[in-house]
Amino acid sequence: MTNDFHTVIDRLAQQYHLICVNYDGFDDRMAERPFTDMLTVTKKIERYILKRHGGRVDGAYGSSLGGSFVGLLIQRKVIHIDHGFIGSSDLDQGNPLVARIMTGIVGRWIADAAKSQKKRQKLKDMLVKNFGMDMDSETDAFMDQFAGSMVSLHPKTVSREFYSDYVTPLENDIHVDGTTVHIIYALKMGPKYEKRYRKHFRNPDIIPFDMQHEAWIFQSEWTQPILDAIADRMDSQDH
Repeated sequence: MTNDFHTVIDRLAQQYHLICVNYDGFDDRMAERPFTDMLTVTKKIERYILKRHGGRVDGAYGSSLGGSFVGLLIQRKVIHIDHGFIGSSDLDQGNPLVARIMTGIVGRWIADAAKSQKKRQKLKDMLVKNFGMDMDSETDAFMDQFAGSMVSLHPKTVSREFYSDYVTPLENDIHVDGTTVHIIYALKMGPKYEKRYRKHFRNPDIIPFDMQHEAWIFQSEWTQPILDAIADRMDSQDH
């Protein structure tokens, strides 16, 4: 959902030529088309990069779910990414049975939230708890927007996205010559995520910040430090 990045897109565009991806089902203009699955969307991104950019990009930033896509794009080696940024993604994976159970729970949260403002607030509270967020005015405004965006999606989008992300394999020890994987690591997510990043990627560049999950796109104190970290890595030629 591009509205997640609306606070930083203009600033990024001052430094880079941007390619902004709206996944099927997450584009407000095409809400009637639900999300398909991780590999179908990954292949669409690959076809675009091959056709429009010769199969290569200098960098790719993936926030949360987007980090899974960046990982898959690097893993599949259909296109080449010099710098892959994984932004506070959980990269959680498991078997289809667990995925179906968890998808059912999430689906009920979303369905209930669409019925009333009170139930939407309950969804927001659950998201805040699951992300382990410390609330302030900026975080509250972002999470209110985020919960509202989820409710507005096609009914099948969240369940398909959640299920597919959970069961689509991301290999261990991913390594591609000429590609550096950078992890924007939000320390407040907990230490288990660093272990997961190091499991999936060989010698990743872990960049720790004492912030919440993707706080840089909604808390102004983190925006410039993250932009500086991205610029520093993008300017580096030592892949």
